[in-house]
Amino acid sequence: MSVQVSRAVPLKEQSGDARPPVNRSGFDLCTGIYSSVFQLTDHLKVPTDPDLGIASFVLSQFPHPHVAESKLALIDSATNQHLTYAQLHRSIRSLAGGLYHLGVRKGDVVFLLSPNSLLYPTICLAVFSIGAILSTANPINTSSEIAKQVLDSGAKLVISAPEELHKFERIQVPTMVTSRQSKEGNSLSIEELIECGDTHEVPEIKIKQSDTAAVLYSSGTTGTSKGVILTHSNLITTARLVRWYAEETSSVNDVFLGFIPFFHIYGLVFFGYGLSCCGITTVLMRRFDFQEMLKAIQVHKVNNIAAVPPVVLGLVKNCKSNDSLSSVRRIGSGAAPLSKELIEAFRAQFPWVELRQGYGLTESCGAATVFVSDEMAKAHPGSCGSLLPTFSAKVVDMETGLALPPYKEGELSLKGPTIMKGYLGNEEATAATLDKDGWLKTGDLGYFDEDGLLYIVDRVKELIKHNGYQVAPAELEALLLSHPNILDAAVIPVEDEESGQIPMAYVVKAVDSELTPEQVIQFVATQVAPYKKVRRVEFIDAIPKSAAGKILRKQLILQTQRPILSKL
Repeated sequence: MSVQVSRAVPLKEQSGDARPPVNRSGFDLCTGIYSSVFQLTDHLKVPTDPDLGIASFVLSQFPHPHVAESKLALIDSATNQHLTYAQLHRSIRSLAGGLYHLGVRKGDVVFLLSPNSLLYPTICLAVFSIGAILSTANPINTSSEIAKQVLDSGAKLVISAPEELHKFERIQVPTMVTSRQSKEGNSLSIEELIECGDTHEVPEIKIKQSDTAAVLYSSGTTGTSKGVILTHSNLITTARLVRWYAEETSSVNDVFLGFIPFFHIYGLVFFGYGLSCCGITTVLMRRFDFQEMLKAIQVHKVNNIAAVPPVVLGLVKNCKSNDSLSSVRRIGSGAAPLSKELIEAFRAQFPWVELRQGYGLTESCGAATVFVSDEMAKAHPGSCGSLLPTFSAKVVDMETGLALPPYKEGELSLKGPTIMKGYLGNEEATAATLDKDGWLKTGDLGYFDEDGLLYIVDRVKELIKHNGYQVAPAELEALLLSHPNILDAAVIPVEDEESGQIPMAYVVKAVDSELTPEQVIQFVATQVAPYKKVRRVEFIDAIPKSAAGKILRKQLILQTQRPILSKL
């Protein structure tokens, strides 16, 4: 497919500033494509063997057997129970045998509903190892939401945490619980299946990299929840990328903290299988709790944290003692954008901690961009890093369809071996998101700079249209969070007869603060162009967010519309 390239002069060139040649960004002026400036070294090349599954690959990357017997893979922060790599390996093999003995076969969907636990990676890798397909869900989902996902995925077996079992009462699918203490009737629990799994042999199962490994549900790039089809090849490539990143930035003696939900692509890639390929120890938390997080960091001398923006914001606003993070060397943030202002506030408060932002989607198997060096991250606050090895990108003008050079904003498209196969049973949504050449339309508005670093401005569909201008909610939210009496904020569009839409802010103010809506409006108005001004403010106890830290704007928009609808 031929690509038209806009040859408009980049912003820095327009301003007269001297700048390096455009090709430092990895941008090809002829094709309009940005390519990663990084390459995987020979020992990290993605395997080309077509007959390889993610479980076999991960297990082959475990530490040497004599190291694996003592090397800790997982620690439960609440109970201090742990698994060595050798124990994890045996558990995966045993559970795979048990599941196969119960009739789970290649291509069957296994639905998993559970908070983070020592069993979670075992279940995931056991399911993968017999060629079955994993589908995970958020434990806070309602019974009706769970039923819809089970039906849509075509699940043949449900594995549930005991406290979530009631959500499957009306679902006619065989169900197992994770814990032996809470099983019903005479059915085996996952724990017992692991214990007796050694007695069950699994015949050789031919798994291809092109086979489906997981169906994970995402709101997608077009708004409604859809099943994202990820292949064994997708997962193997992300495992390689995690290993590449770990070798660039970490050591086998590092201790990671895992409170990111394992059902989410971010948690699954890192803690479900990715870090297991690196021989690194993970301290897991069943659910996020701020004070328990600080305790776990101190008790286990955690030095790496995979976080989301609300956690970074919480550390800046609520961490009373810098000693709480004395062992921490690096925090990575993903799933939602970090503002430049929040990054700078964090670095000022915790100067010894490297804060690096990354970017990815469920549709890209959680991968896309990352910072490899802290120097680059400090020099480019607000950026989410460089394209990972194997990735290409385009920035497309939404009106002309032209591919844009550095410093020009447009919709980001991605291409690479981690891009999804498509949406389950939804050809229309797949065609709207994936083009025939394999480019994934992310739905995110952004641009690259001259160093090939990506900046995400906002979601295309979340831009507020005011008098013909486009207003990015994320920009206003970052500004609001810089106010000392504002703990959290979200900006949404409100329909307006004259201007189309106006920006409205929901604000969580500090305890005992006497901040007024008028003061908030004035605070923003003095720092932005007139069309970007916040026109309405309401105070709220908490901003609704997803488990990954994304603002649930739809809930706030509905909340805003209710008083209007009640008058009709």
